Amino acid sequence: MKQSARSLMHGLARGILVGLVVPGLGWAGTQQIPAATSHDLQRQVKATANKVIPAVVSIASTVMVRDQSFSDEALPFGLFKEPPARRQYGQGSGVIVTPDGYIVTNNHVVADAVDVEVILADRRQYKGKVVATDPKTDVAVVKIHASNLPTAAWGDSSQLAVGDFVLAIGNPLGLSRTVTFGIVSAVGRADVGVADFEDFIQTDAPINPGNSGGALVNIQGELIGINTAIASPTGGSVGVGFAIPSNMARAAMQSLIKTGRVVRGFLGASTQDVTPPLGKIFHLPDVKGAIVTDVHAKGSAERAGLKRGDVVVRFDGREIMDSGQLRNLVAQASLGSKHRVDLIREGKQYQADLVIQEAPRERPKKSQTASSTASTVHPLAGVVFDDVTAPLARQMDLSVNNGVVVTDIEEGSLAEASGLQPGDVVLELNRQHVTTFSVLQRVAEPLKPTDLALLLVNRQGNVMYVPIQGE
Repeated sequence: MKQSARSLMHGLARGILVGLVVPGLGWAGTQQIPAATSHDLQRQVKATANKVIPAVVSIASTVMVRDQSFSDEALPFGLFKEPPARRQYGQGSGVIVTPDGYIVTNNHVVADAVDVEVILADRRQYKGKVVATDPKTDVAVVKIHASNLPTAAWGDSSQLAVGDFVLAIGNPLGLSRTVTFGIVSAVGRADVGVADFEDFIQTDAPINPGNSGGALVNIQGELIGINTAIASPTGGSVGVGFAIPSNMARAAMQSLIKTGRVVRGFLGASTQDVTPPLGKIFHLPDVKGAIVTDVHAKGSAERAGLKRGDVVVRFDGREIMDSGQLRNLVAQASLGSKHRVDLIREGKQYQADLVIQEAPRERPKKSQTASSTASTVHPLAGVVFDDVTAPLARQMDLSVNNGVVVTDIEEGSLAEASGLQPGDVVLELNRQHVTTFSVLQRVAEPLKPTDLALLLVNRQGNVMYVPIQGE
């Protein structure tokens, strides 16, 4: 879904999520449940709710903000009076996962908080300390000084399937100890726009602002997700909620407690999703997998023998649907661990052993066309290229200082429709290395109007294929 198509609510009481009223307990989508089964389900839901509610807490946070609308007051010597700071309050949820008071929640619930209050289900209150946060997964860990606390047991989110029953428990809209019931609507949701690493569980269990950081549990009461965001045109629940899978949240929490940051595995290569056109070009049986577009020197991928153009289709036997899934699996793998990677290279199947390394820490002129004799339906018609020079690189804010850059694209051209953008630096054309405009022109000139132009481009540090099919 595009951001313009719906409103994504993500934030604490500055925008959070989850919880309403339990639907009719004989209901499961449009499925008709026999009376005896309905009774058993109702009993199980009640037992699960009673089991997990004590482990779900309310988190009240305080942040200091400055009023941007405050008009600066001029002082002598050209100084200005700083806008006054004021307190802003927010509310979210959290889940107790250890008896001595470790609580997992969302980063956006406690980000920049100067004060954190934790309220247990039995109304006991504690001062909370933010141990560490990870904005990339939107996971945070809060600690309270207590003992013998009720806890939620971790479940294995990799075992979830669409249609599984789930309960969302939290404090929506300030209404503590709220339970809602639904199913898993989808798994592996990415591109939601909430965090850098996304592998969300989607659920129709009603969740609303205030439930961020709360528990998503299976029918056995195991913690299989941390409620995080909703997609909604109204700001309230419309049956599209997202939760961080427990396996991702648990790994992030353990790393935050141990090191104060999340230590992630790194593929050492850039990848992109398979599209129908790319699937045909790379002779793939299905439109799935992750295409290797660049291999980093001395990285895990290079040492495993991966090459540009390889398509990773399985990781430890698990089918890879897209590049985001591969990135998440590698990120969650232990450093130094070895994993089998199945890939397709030039239409043939290969296997490689990948040893996981740690991810690096956080880091106009004369116009020329690719072919002066090209017809208007040439794959690269309407694209203006230029050799990259140091001044041009600075002017266009390029991440490289040599090669061939796209400086302009005609509106309505095949290249524009295929996703090519000004600022893209061309590395290859149809698998042939491109270093200068003259090389690009020599490779492009023989192309016929119906030919394919497969460009490998560097877009601000991200290397990807852009296929442009002539007409």
